[in-house]
Amino acid sequence: MSAPPLIFDRTLHRKRLDRAARDYAQADFLKRRAALDVVERLEAIMRDFPLAVDLAARGGAFREALAESEAAGRVEILVEADLSPRMLARPGGPRVVLDEERLPFAPESLDLVVSSLGLHWTNDVVGALIQVRRALKPDGLFIGSFLGGATLTELRQSLVAAEAEILGGAGSRVSPFADTADAAGLLQRAGFALPVADVDRVSVTYDHPVKLLYDLRRMGETSVLAERHPRKLTRALLHRTFEIYAQRFAEPDGRVPATFEIVTLTGWAPHESQQQPLKPGSAKMRLADALGTVEHRLPGGR
Repeated sequence: MSAPPLIFDRTLHRKRLDRAARDYAQADFLKRRAALDVVERLEAIMRDFPLAVDLAARGGAFREALAESEAAGRVEILVEADLSPRMLARPGGPRVVLDEERLPFAPESLDLVVSSLGLHWTNDVVGALIQVRRALKPDGLFIGSFLGGATLTELRQSLVAAEAEILGGAGSRVSPFADTADAAGLLQRAGFALPVADVDRVSVTYDHPVKLLYDLRRMGETSVLAERHPRKLTRALLHRTFEIYAQRFAEPDGRVPATFEIVTLTGWAPHESQQQPLKPGSAKMRLADALGTVEHRLPGGR
């Protein structure tokens, strides 16, 4: 089996997260929104999860949201995990530094795994999900979110236009994000049962595009592409990018929007008690009879 393509430099990503840890709370609005969404889904599931793991825990947004929710008493032990040791260097419960691409958990040892806004940095999303599914007990639950393809569309379009104008061509400077069209298919490929995918599009406005870059740096969400762009991002290129950004996307009040697309996946580790699709040909009634209509055969049909 061939290895997945190396898209992201995971070592550089850890360094960026370590750097962002000190000021992360100043720009964690997306993380908190995603964590609240995960908790709301847990509140609708009336069951207990004795042992849970929060992947990409960052500043602890999920733990804080869970503590204030109706589902708080359903999680007995929550282990917070992150690629960055500095993100976990704060008071609290059990913590573990790990790489989502190489999970250390024993097979069928966890009841719940959550991951908010971390999986889009893995080189093999399906491979990471397979490891999560193997670590879950049968009928264990996974809820995870990642940034989807429409994320930072305004910035990407402006950068491409500026590069084409100044350099005569464009390359990749913003990390690619997963296509949302087959989000549920990721869970199916990883062997999860009952997969569900939802998309939440968030628009944040800034008084200047440079403020967006500051927030991305504090989030630890700046590009860590393994294949670096051959040309440096100069001041002239950045200045022209900001001009195009404002010209194309500025709102009537002069502020500029930044789009973030949050894709949330929900899936269960397979178990015999779960609903199963019917086998082909096992129906007890014809569809036409159920709908109260008359069935007409097509010419030449059998």
